[in-house]
Amino acid sequence: MQIKTLSYLDELGVLSQECTTHIPDAILLKGYQTMVLTRHVDERMITLQRQGSISFALSSFGEEACAVASAAALSLEDWMYPQYRELGIMFWRGFTPTEYLHHMFGTKEDLILGRQMPNHFGSRVLNVVPVSSPIGTKIPHAAGCAYAMKIQKEPTIAIAYFGDGATSEGDFHVGLNFAAVRKAPAIFFCRNNGYAISTPSTCQFASDGIYPKGIGYGIQAFRVDGNDFFAIYETVSQAKKLCLENQGPILIEAMTYRMGAHSTSDDPSRYRDDSEVKAWEKKCPIRRLRLYLMAKKLWDDAQEEKLLNTIKKDVDDAILIAKKTAKPPLQSLIEDVYFEIPPRLNNEFQEIKTLYEPHE
Repeated sequence: MQIKTLSYLDELGVLSQECTTHIPDAILLKGYQTMVLTRHVDERMITLQRQGSISFALSSFGEEACAVASAAALSLEDWMYPQYRELGIMFWRGFTPTEYLHHMFGTKEDLILGRQMPNHFGSRVLNVVPVSSPIGTKIPHAAGCAYAMKIQKEPTIAIAYFGDGATSEGDFHVGLNFAAVRKAPAIFFCRNNGYAISTPSTCQFASDGIYPKGIGYGIQAFRVDGNDFFAIYETVSQAKKLCLENQGPILIEAMTYRMGAHSTSDDPSRYRDDSEVKAWEKKCPIRRLRLYLMAKKLWDDAQEEKLLNTIKKDVDDAILIAKKTAKPPLQSLIEDVYFEIPPRLNNEFQEIKTLYEPHE
């Protein structure tokens, strides 16, 4: 079985004539700027973690197009269930660097009030369900959300993002099977970046990637170049259309590569060779789209310099604001779980308070 990888934009930024989907210039420019912002923020978070300012960080270095291009193809009303490398969807939908830095520092302005690990972002206003540490758990959640949309006849879809490693979890199979049987309008977007932390895909499964797993569940599947903004945008647009025509769910396997470490707790040099990373540098999604935009006279060096300076200032300002912002009130530890705080929990909280109150 030969599985074609859909790809339109080559490493030199040349767009194939086979691409018939028109993407407005405004979306391409916003997409490029959002990817550049995402990468810069990721780089700064790694630096902050090394400095001891934040506890943990993950990056989407080399995978930015997967999140941004897919978000560009959807509407704000569509629900998103990200993993932790989809920061780009947040910025696409209007999340600001300051809001993100409040989350990374766990301040009182953090929407999650510091209750989640760093990089476990989310926003009810933006219809982005917060990230969870357990891998794959959002897949059945997205399937259920999509089925609810179908029952209520809402013209929207749910999309679940995950890495290739998540397909080794039971949640993946439960979610796909449920969605397939119920024809739920869900898009399952897998970033096949080659590794589940240190485990290469060749040691995870015997199948030819993730694509065949969708076929096994009776789900229409697509394999795309995960570093090609055009291919992702077209495929996700088509997938949403199919979902709304009751032909879903859809599985998308985006072939990409994790250019950086799995997280700030990882050393990729222990399990992969630098030559492998070097080979993927030329396939960078940001570089490819920039070359395309410059060839079309939609972007130039002056605009690039201005963008980088603006992003740097915005992120610098956001870091300073977050560092000066107080932590969430201690009381928030026991709020937002029960309608009324149970006496036992309140008693435990009173004991904790004594550890934070000044002693004479």
